[in-house]
Amino acid sequence: MADDETSPTATATPAASLDPDQHHTDQHDSDQHYTDPPAAITDFGIDTTSRSTDEAVRDYWARLRGGDLGPLPALLGLVVLLAVFSSLADTFLTLGNIANLLAQGASITIIAMGLVFVLLLGEIDLSAGTASGVAASVMALHLVKGGNLLGGMGQGVFLAFCAFLLLAALLAAVMRIWAGAAISLVALVIAVIGVPPNPWVEMLLAICVGTAIGCVTGFLVAKVGIPSFVVTLALFLAWGGVVLQLIGQGGTLGLNDDVLFRVANGNLGTAGSWVLCAVAAGGYAAVVLGRHFSRLRKGLVAPPTPLVLTKVGAVVVLAAVGTHLLTLNRSVSDVVVITGVPYVVPIVLVLLVIGTFVLERTRYGRHVYAVGGNREAARRAGIDVARVRMSVFVICSAAAAVGAIVYSSKVGSVDPNAGGGNTLLLSVGAAVIGGTSLFGGKGRLRDAVIGAAVLATINNGMGLLKQPAAVVFIVTGLVLLLAAGVDALSRRRAAAAR
Repeated sequence: MADDETSPTATATPAASLDPDQHHTDQHDSDQHYTDPPAAITDFGIDTTSRSTDEAVRDYWARLRGGDLGPLPALLGLVVLLAVFSSLADTFLTLGNIANLLAQGASITIIAMGLVFVLLLGEIDLSAGTASGVAASVMALHLVKGGNLLGGMGQGVFLAFCAFLLLAALLAAVMRIWAGAAISLVALVIAVIGVPPNPWVEMLLAICVGTAIGCVTGFLVAKVGIPSFVVTLALFLAWGGVVLQLIGQGGTLGLNDDVLFRVANGNLGTAGSWVLCAVAAGGYAAVVLGRHFSRLRKGLVAPPTPLVLTKVGAVVVLAAVGTHLLTLNRSVSDVVVITGVPYVVPIVLVLLVIGTFVLERTRYGRHVYAVGGNREAARRAGIDVARVRMSVFVICSAAAAVGAIVYSSKVGSVDPNAGGGNTLLLSVGAAVIGGTSLFGGKGRLRDAVIGAAVLATINNGMGLLKQPAAVVFIVTGLVLLLAAGVDALSRRRAAAAR
């Protein structure tokens, strides 16, 4: 989003902004004629040592004792939850419920992945939930009104909507976030021309509206200087009012379109499911093993080969087993056959791969970590801090719009409560529970996926046990509080160890 490849200020980055492999490569190259440091270890995981497997495991255990827990608490919690619910609810581990669990948690996962970008800077976006509601409302209104947003909104609201899109494009252009400016203008063109309804146009419009919202939010935080908590809290209320204005009190807009319905309710065929498995698992294995052996050939630091092979093998086996189970018939009726991996799985995977690549393998991603780790040091190194800060809100709101598409597809309609309720709380909770720090500078996109799996498991399992909403909220809140406490304590322990 930040278009750093053409930025003259992106020529220098502090050490804290480097990605894991590059950081340790540079450190190894510069120190190769001297005594190696005791352990080439950072916050980015175990794959940073050229020692033996036993030594690598001991180093990892030492990091855990030092407070570098990463996603381990969330993973252990997920295992415990799966064990508890599978023992208490006979239907929890059925194929139908597993597929339903994937669809239930998809929208929260996607919104949480966008929030990771914001949290990495130590910021917060309290408006992500209602912003997703605005994107869903505009999408549904455009579909229901035959592409005539002017007739659906009324002249005054329509003019204000167009002015907002134009303002968002101008603000993005001022900050040289060209992608945000272009996408906001696309929404303006669709609205003014009155493009006929089409499911692909509706989804594009929703993403464009979400991007425009992020441009305005990010500008107020990064350039005007209003604290993100204040800005997004105000917009949380404002966007909720906009959704109510567009949908109407007590109204509902149905998404009567097969393509939109299948986004969250459809499944890949058996052949497509295995193709997805081969591409995802095979691509992961090729990237990890290719990078590992390339580093070995060049004499650079690399993790022990047995650990790499074990990790890759575990991922491939899990992917194959999961695909096999999901390609079995999970219908409870003898008339209907339901098989295949849900469409939401490749959607989440694609966003996860793209987002992970951006954060860990691009200069922009290193700038995000640098600004989150030490904003002043990043500024002194030549990074356009304001531009990076604004860009993460653009990404967050765009991801929220994608989450809105998935959620609206799941329920089949958009109502005045779209994006409200506990949508934001669950999304932030998913990122934090997975291991993303609220203090900035620490986290990965996979954290959002792991945390969302924990929350989806709680909601699903509690529902199967027929627990009231009060109990579900209490348990979810306690889990989030526990995750935040673990984050705070681990940071304190890590600081004491230094």
